[in-house]
Amino acid sequence: MLEVGTKVKNFQLKDDKGITHQLNDYLGKKVVIYFYSKDDSPGCTTQACGFRDHYQVYEDLGVVLLGISADSSQSHESFISKYQLPFVLLSDETTEVSTYFGAWGEKNLYGKISIGMKRSTFILNEEGVIEKVYKKVSAKSNPTDVLKYLGIQV
Repeated sequence: MLEVGTKVKNFQLKDDKGITHQLNDYLGKKVVIYFYSKDDSPGCTTQACGFRDHYQVYEDLGVVLLGISADSSQSHESFISKYQLPFVLLSDETTEVSTYFGAWGEKNLYGKISIGMKRSTFILNEEGVIEKVYKKVSAKSNPTDVLKYLGIQV
């Protein structure tokens, strides 16, 4: 998993509308990238709705919020519509970006080893350097944990 101090290489992924987003598009802004397993699954819905519920605070801070999963753009479109998510979800169907971050790989759930997305969150500074990593994220508290790190009490 990428660590604090790492300059993240530029990547590009498509959103729910098929528009390509590059990390370099967001240089000059703080960026929160959260990796999650599956659109419309219970934990991922809790996490996404938590970010949604606090989204205005992120926006007021000038922070870009990006969710990434291996789901398709069409799946993201449905998920965004169903829960009225105001932020960008990116599709990493090849898992290339998720693997680069260390968010895709072997995981252990209740003693069962599998390959998949590890719920994790990265905060990048304005130069694209990682300043905070959450390796084992609580779906429920992640949105407020990030805000607390950014100096906002919720």
